[in-house]
Amino acid sequence: MDSTSSDSRFQEIARRVEAGQRLSFDDGLYLDQHADLMSLGALAHQVRVRRHGNVAYYNTNVHLNPTNVCVYRCTFCAFRSDLKAEKSYVFSDSMIRERVLEAKSQGATEIHVVGGLHHQRKFDWYVDIVRVIHETWPEIHIKAWTGVEINWFAHLTKKPYKWILEQLIDAGLGSLPGGGAEIFDTEIRAKICEHKADPDSWLDIHRTAHELGLRSNATMLYGHIEEARHRIDHLLRLRDLQDQTGGFQTFIPLAFHPENTGMTHIKKPTCHQDLRTMAVARLMLDNFDHIKAYWIMLGEETAQVALGFGADDIDGTVVHEIIYHDAGAKTPEGLTVGELHRLIREAGCEPVERDTLYRRVYRDGAEWRVGEPVLVG
Repeated sequence: MDSTSSDSRFQEIARRVEAGQRLSFDDGLYLDQHADLMSLGALAHQVRVRRHGNVAYYNTNVHLNPTNVCVYRCTFCAFRSDLKAEKSYVFSDSMIRERVLEAKSQGATEIHVVGGLHHQRKFDWYVDIVRVIHETWPEIHIKAWTGVEINWFAHLTKKPYKWILEQLIDAGLGSLPGGGAEIFDTEIRAKICEHKADPDSWLDIHRTAHELGLRSNATMLYGHIEEARHRIDHLLRLRDLQDQTGGFQTFIPLAFHPENTGMTHIKKPTCHQDLRTMAVARLMLDNFDHIKAYWIMLGEETAQVALGFGADDIDGTVVHEIIYHDAGAKTPEGLTVGELHRLIREAGCEPVERDTLYRRVYRDGAEWRVGEPVLVG
């Protein structure tokens, strides 16, 4: 494709984006493979500003990974452990309460709970984790258990997803994280996370959650063995479900980190690929309100730049994150609110604290209250 035809194709796509028209699979493929990065970023930023102005969102959150023992052996994962391995661990109820009380003292509005699928633990153990958190501090929002974990719970109980989710809601569940989506293409999935919940199951779980009134997030793991066509297919499947339910809040592109995984021969994505993936996601996911630059995986500097490439959210304080650090992430294990403000302001944006459900948070130290929903254009 010569530069003249390339420019012409991009300008046609830009005109349709400016008119609010939906992009096709072929459009996405062109943007991912051929579009000039800076022009692509400027177009994505235009959409981001149209929706959110100069604001960049963050939240005050902590992570809880109750166990790293996992029945699955995903090639890309550095977090999992065998039951008898030296690195294996399981949180007790008292340890969970301690983490929740720490979160309370820090003024966190959210606790993010994901972990391994411990083959010796029954479904009630996972429900009780949510219940212990909720009983320890009812005000904190519990974002817990990915679609892969919900699928495992259905396997354990032989119950439908709706029943599983209803038990968790009764225990205090507030929303679902977006993990476990990886890449929806079945051939790629078979190579990096064989036996894990298949794409249709993941999507059906989120559909069921949305029908029950739960909001959820969505992710995509990129920069491993997938190609542009797999990434665009993934985005369009998410867009289709969002058309049906409107239940997704934010999309989070997750950069693959190869260290300590079964894929150490692969180099982690470049900053160029990180920014391109962010911008393409903003342009293709026209029915998603938010695109998140997860600073833990991207690094602080790339996350800052991503705020000019379509992202409007930088995640949060993320205290006690270990999954991606096990895979070689060099970012700090948590940032202060002041540090988040600095990152956002250095990127030319105005920081706004939000809760998990994208309502404004008004804060006085560790004390806070939830206000109105953030405005989306």
